[in-house]
Amino acid sequence: MARIIDSSGSVQSREIVINSTLKNTYLLLSMTLLFSAAMAGLSMTMNWPPMGIVPTLIGYFGLLFLTSKFSNSALGLLFVFALTGFMGLTLGPIVSLYMTNLPNGNSIVMTAMGGTGAIFVALSAYAVISRKDFSFMGGMLMAGILVGFLMGLGAIFFQMPMLSLAVSAMFIMLMSGLILYQTSAIVHGGETNYINATVTLFVSIFNLFTSLLHILGIMDD
Repeated sequence: MARIIDSSGSVQSREIVINSTLKNTYLLLSMTLLFSAAMAGLSMTMNWPPMGIVPTLIGYFGLLFLTSKFSNSALGLLFVFALTGFMGLTLGPIVSLYMTNLPNGNSIVMTAMGGTGAIFVALSAYAVISRKDFSFMGGMLMAGILVGFLMGLGAIFFQMPMLSLAVSAMFIMLMSGLILYQTSAIVHGGETNYINATVTLFVSIFNLFTSLLHILGIMDD
């Protein structure tokens, strides 16, 4: 069996490291999802207004940078919860907007949550069970996410709802691919840092949910 050396210098079997990374990733992911949901609920209860686009981007990328920088230390866990909690706070006002302004708002939110969960579970299970290597998707995903991000900013600043809808559909495909890519990286030993893996999967789930919410909201409206 192949052997690798972890950060502590001890020799472990490749399968043990992979299983440990998977276990720790899904455990931390579950905790961050619950924490983010709690922060979203808090912002909804307090009726906090939506954050502006600039504070949101600064907070997101700043915390993302700190999480990546300290991903190999215990401090990285603190920044993971800071990042996911912040994203939950930004999500709360968005969910409140749908629930209060649309007749079927509650149903739309629940449908988006159910769809997000179903997509994540199905894709993760497929990557783990099939053990297919999706590393070839890395470059395409990076390019697609960058293009989608710039298109999304353009849709916001120039108030182009059709472009915004297209970006949401695009991000559903991109985030689905990112889930396959990241899970495959763990399964094949290409990703052994569960903090980085958790952040990638959390961001994928977050964007899946908001994109589905946007599309379902427009269809209902």
